[in-house]
Parts: sequence; C-alpha cells; structure tokens
Amino acid sequence: MSARAVNAGAVSTGGRRLEILAPGPLTTLQDLGRPGWAHLGVTASGAADPPSLTLGNRLVGNPENTPALETTFGGLRVRTRARGVVYAALTGAPCPARLDGVRLGMNAPFAMADGQLLELGVPTAGLRTYLAVRGGPDVPATLGSRSADLLSGLGPPPLSAGDVLPLAPPTGTLPGVDLAPRADPPRDFVLRVVPGPRDDWFDRGSVAALYGEVWEATSRGNRVAVRLAGPTLVRAREGELPAEGMVRGALQVPPNGQPILFLADHPVTGGYPVIGVVHAADLALAGQLPPGAAVRFRKTHRSPLIRTAP
Repeated sequence: MSARAVNAGAVSTGGRRLEILAPGPLTTLQDLGRPGWAHLGVTASGAADPPSLTLGNRLVGNPENTPALETTFGGLRVRTRARGVVYAALTGAPCPARLDGVRLGMNAPFAMADGQLLELGVPTAGLRTYLAVRGGPDVPATLGSRSADLLSGLGPPPLSAGDVLPLAPPTGTLPGVDLAPRADPPRDFVLRVVPGPRDDWFDRGSVAALYGEVWEATSRGNRVAVRLAGPTLVRAREGELPAEGMVRGALQVPPNGQPILFLADHPVTGGYPVIGVVHAADLALAGQLPPGAAVRFRKTHRSPLIRTAP
C-alpha cells in the first residue's frame, strides 16, 4: 500500500515523520479537544484519558495540548523517518512495547532513530495507550482542535496502514526527566457518580442497584460510549423526555434498562433519562474501561469539579 500523507499541506519539518505500518483496532490523533461548540452540535471530544496525554507531552517537552496518537487495545506499529532522533513517550494503559525488538518502559522518554520500528502489544491493564512525539503530528486544526471525533467525523480520520504523519518542529525544551512514576489502571473500576438529573424517573430499587451492584463494561463500546451490563433499571414513570443536553460521564438509561456511559465523543443531546453523571475527577478513569471490566458506582455530592457543559 502506498503511503498517504495525513496532512499533505504541512510545512517542511526537516524530514521528521512517522509511517503507520499497522494502526491496531483503532488509533486516532487526539489533543485536549474543542470545547465551546456544543451550541452548534459539536462535542468537545479530545483524549479519552487527558492526564495520560498531557503527561506524555510533558515528558517530550511539548505543550500539553499537542496532539498525540491514542491507540485502543494495542497493535500499533510505527516506523520513524528522521534525519536525527525523535523523542517520544508512552503513557496511559501499560502494554508491551519494543523498539527494534528492545523492550521499552512506560511513562519515560525514549529516542527513535531513522528507520526504527516501534511495536505495541495488548495492554495489561486499561484500554488506551498514548504515543506522544516531540513536536507532535503536523495536521490541520478543525474548530481549534486536531482531535478526531468519531461521532461527527470532524478532525483527522482514524489512522490506517500506509499513513504518513509529518512532525512539527519542537517548540519547547526537553524536561530532563527519566521517569514519571504512575499507577496503572485498576482491574476493577470504582467511579464516583453525582445523582440525577433524572434519577427520580427510576424506582427506589433501581437507584439502589446502580450504586449497590457490580456492572460489566461490555464489548459494545467506543470513544462515544460504553454500554454496561447488569440488573435492569426500572422506570417509576411513563413517557419520554424532550431532548436534553448531554455531558461527558452521563449515565443514560435507554428502555432496556442497561446504562450507557458517555465518553469523549458523546452526542450533545439525548432523549433518555440520565440517572447520574460520573464525577469529573473520574472521567479519565472511565476512558480506560476495557471490555469485561467490573464497574462499581459510588454516590457522591455535587462538586465544583463537575462539568456543567458538553
């Protein structure tokens, strides 16, 4: 397959680029998103695990909002093309990683020379791994962001084998950090939830079940949402709601009674009742939910950290 430049109009970067040999199940470019466009029907999108994105960028001397590669469930294979070395870092879901067959560690910067092959295996915990590269991919911005939004189709498309990513010139200095110790995602997830706004649409037993039972993250998930499996949540009232604004972390309950947890590429409106909203401090953890993971919800009180807009 012939190489396809993701950004054919990019300025010269001195020959620094990444060749995508295999994207794995899904690899997209993500930064911190495009907030402020919900009134036009555009969600913020951005990295599913923002702290992992920003950590990777700091490790290679990039501004925190520099786009990086977000890969889902490993499988990414990338070859470097550069006249000098390219500094990079892997963060997020820990996975076996090798550079020309030599094992790499997580949360630590490393150098890639021309022609070297980087390969990522399946994560040992969590779901999404981030590859931050010094300078960052040089791709056009859409509404102020270089994030791929899978629901709307805005931003660069998901990466494919044969794609070529030109790299922008570095703008910052390397921090001189060898390692940034960070805990791995858990095996069993506990997410704090602020009740409502429509928890009164469900009977008391169902509200209790939300917080008292163990839920399973099913394989029917992507960057838009994760469908959960567990006890059926039963409504206490009939009828339907008019479309309401949706936020990242909303637990929307369709007629089948199985909650849907909205993630980064969620729709900005929805017509099913929202029984609760995941606390803003736990949204990055929700973005690492792998299929089959056990999920427990814990009721918490409203906090200034809760996001009030999509």
